[in-house]
Amino acid sequence: MIPEAREVHLSRKDRKVLEACCRSPVTLQRDLKRARIVLLAADGRSTRSIAKEVGVQPRIVSLWRHRYADHGLEGLQDKPRPGKQPIYTKTTDKRILKLLDKPPPQGFARWTGPLLAEALGDVDVQYVWRFLRSHKIDLVARKSWCESNDPNFTAKAADVVGLYVAPPAKAIVLCVDEKPSIQALERAQGYLKLPNGRALTGQSHDYKRHGTTTLFAALEVATGKIIATHSKRRRRVEFLDFMNSVTATIPNRKLHVILDNLNTHKKNEDWLKAHPNVQFHFTPTSASWLNQVEVWFSILQGQSLSGTSFTSLKQLQEHIDAYVNAYNDRAEPFVWTKKKVRQRRFKGRRITQL
Repeated sequence: MIPEAREVHLSRKDRKVLEACCRSPVTLQRDLKRARIVLLAADGRSTRSIAKEVGVQPRIVSLWRHRYADHGLEGLQDKPRPGKQPIYTKTTDKRILKLLDKPPPQGFARWTGPLLAEALGDVDVQYVWRFLRSHKIDLVARKSWCESNDPNFTAKAADVVGLYVAPPAKAIVLCVDEKPSIQALERAQGYLKLPNGRALTGQSHDYKRHGTTTLFAALEVATGKIIATHSKRRRRVEFLDFMNSVTATIPNRKLHVILDNLNTHKKNEDWLKAHPNVQFHFTPTSASWLNQVEVWFSILQGQSLSGTSFTSLKQLQEHIDAYVNAYNDRAEPFVWTKKKVRQRRFKGRRITQL
């Protein structure tokens, strides 16, 4: 049964709004039908005739006639709907965060989505994953850090950085360190052709060891060139032998040598007395990254050693020597860009000791 039709009276302002709504090409269909219903009702049309012209049920026409008569243009808007109550709330989110602060179940290295859902008991694992993604929480990624507890960190860092940005006149600055135990591994290598026609390079998992070598290297800060030699061991005697070869290569020049805090680099006062042109500078404790030769060791690993195979220790050493020669032909100095090097404690860091 259709309710009794309400009489609709349109003001001039409301009529202009509704007519503009009907003419606009971007008006939603639902809003267009509501506007036409009210305009036709204001012209005195019956509910059934309006329903037939607009293409809706008579009860829909009656609804919007009453809504406009009672509330005006605002009555033509949809009323807020309560909708379904969410299953999970902010309390659920707090429970997940609180659980992440606790150690994972015994025997597990870290929390996973299923482990969190199982521990919570009443939370679906898909919601756990959505929550972690929305808060950019990665359960797998790990960050490492190193804090220097050297009380003289500032002075030592300033000394080393000063040699990079303002080296002494008529002196050579060298960064010296060792890359120990480089293995000569023999692996089967070649190309693997997949059924789809794609070719991949690869190597076998099994390998044969042919010994190790320790590479002593000195990087000249001004030119970026490398002086390198091989040794079987990494003792003080091998280090001093390398320094003897370096001083012989660069005679009659003042040398400032940057070293890390390895024990073999220290307590060499007798050697320094015999070489008054050489001065050692040490990076702060746990801050060997200040030594530029560490950057070159990373380049060596990536460009020369990774994915290679050697049938003898001599072949490995010749391979490294060939790379050093090729590198020196195109060597460029590293540019120090860090403006500040300071000792700062991590704040707000949470460390769990099990």
